[in-house]
Amino acid sequence: MNARTSRRILATTAAAAATALALSACSAGSTSGGGSSESDSVVIGLTGEPVNLDFTTTSGAAIPQVVMNNVYEGLVTIDQDGELQPQLAESWEVSEDGTVYDFALADGVTFSDGEDFTADDVVFSIERVQSEDWLNGTKTKMDVVESVEAVSDTEVRVTLSRPSNAWLFDMGTYVGAMFSETGVDDLAATPIGTGPYTVESFGSGDRITLAGRDDYWGDEPDITDVTLRYFADAVASTNALRSGDIDMIYNMQAPDLMGQFESDDAFQVIEGTSNGEILLSMNNKVAPFDDVRVRQAVMYAIDRQAVIDAAWAGYGTEIGAMVPPTDPYYEDLTDLYPYAPDKARSLLAEAGAENVSITFDVPTRPYATAVSEIVVSQLAEVGIDATIQSSEFPAVWLDKVFTQADYQMSVILAVEARDILATFNNPDYYIGYDNSTIADQVIAADSGTPEEYVSGMQEVVRTISEDAASDVLFLFPNLVVAKSGLDGIAANAVTESLVLSGLTWSD
Repeated sequence: MNARTSRRILATTAAAAATALALSACSAGSTSGGGSSESDSVVIGLTGEPVNLDFTTTSGAAIPQVVMNNVYEGLVTIDQDGELQPQLAESWEVSEDGTVYDFALADGVTFSDGEDFTADDVVFSIERVQSEDWLNGTKTKMDVVESVEAVSDTEVRVTLSRPSNAWLFDMGTYVGAMFSETGVDDLAATPIGTGPYTVESFGSGDRITLAGRDDYWGDEPDITDVTLRYFADAVASTNALRSGDIDMIYNMQAPDLMGQFESDDAFQVIEGTSNGEILLSMNNKVAPFDDVRVRQAVMYAIDRQAVIDAAWAGYGTEIGAMVPPTDPYYEDLTDLYPYAPDKARSLLAEAGAENVSITFDVPTRPYATAVSEIVVSQLAEVGIDATIQSSEFPAVWLDKVFTQADYQMSVILAVEARDILATFNNPDYYIGYDNSTIADQVIAADSGTPEEYVSGMQEVVRTISEDAASDVLFLFPNLVVAKSGLDGIAANAVTESLVLSGLTWSD
């Protein structure tokens, strides 16, 4: 362990998370500034405030970060090791042919509006994803469901049109959130779920407050008063932590500022794992990136380790494709497109795209700004003149780039779990990748045995990578700085959700 990591807690196992969760809450947090002054409250600093709280109609990770596992729950959840665990379903059985799932639901579960959670709500929730009411592109993850029926109040049967290795895992993400039919009238501002918290206040501003439910069906959280504060500037958030205005910075967006906390016993620095990939997006449907040779040239032009070092202070990992090592079908493809600027120039000449000019739409996020400056410099060395156009995030970027696909190149942190198919198996997605080659491969892999799933998906990933559909610059670390004594921090960002229920203040 070198000097930079001397006080860093590397959270890569469930054991580390379990140890933190087991620590008891027996003293108050900080009493200074605007931070927490009671043992049941905490103030957390984040970036990228959500425009609303309805992830069924609005894309972006900021919404499920707040509400999933806190306000909403699913039949299953994904733990810190990326493994499925029971949540609203106590258990389940799968038919021999892998197409029928029988779920036994937990007893005594209620929504925050007082309504009982029953099998009818499961039917409603799954069918709603398949309906026109659900506009988020993640709805395709429910296409494999043929039918869902309530066998009794506490028993649900889901029938798939074919076996699927991916479906149950997807149910642990926000596409599997359970809703009440009477609680979907105002999802944007008043989400109603079965989780341990309710949204106490949310509006256009800099914070969201959550309150613990005293009628929660499971173990009530120790911290019942949570304030999420949003900072556009990383310096402002670190100053707020130093002054006691907040208790924790989650997913810190300025790794170069972490050093000031590493030798200070008043703070803890945590480096966790993540499913988030920094994706250099190339619009496959517009020139010059409709030519695979130009996309390949970009891949050869980028020195990814240099990007990590210069833009993110050395934090981050090269992975070669949009598949983190925690996924079962991960394969190290970092050697597929090594840094080779001469090869990039040769491909550009072959494509007749020498001295080409492009517009680089960059969202107003710290990681994107830092990364884009290095990428522009590296592209210039091979003859690609990239002009940065700043796009306000989330409002402008989501509309212009993500929704309208009106761009040539962009960069974004893609944090959804197992998101390679959501990104590249839909030609109408903003990447515009022609999935005709992989579509049948995807179905065959998903329908096969677990072994066939792994080998089949590796083939799919390699095809996407060889096509240079877009460039994964690096796997994003989950960096956390918090006051000492704040325990139970979910260090690993295994899904978009920031799980709050395990937080507690210790001695």
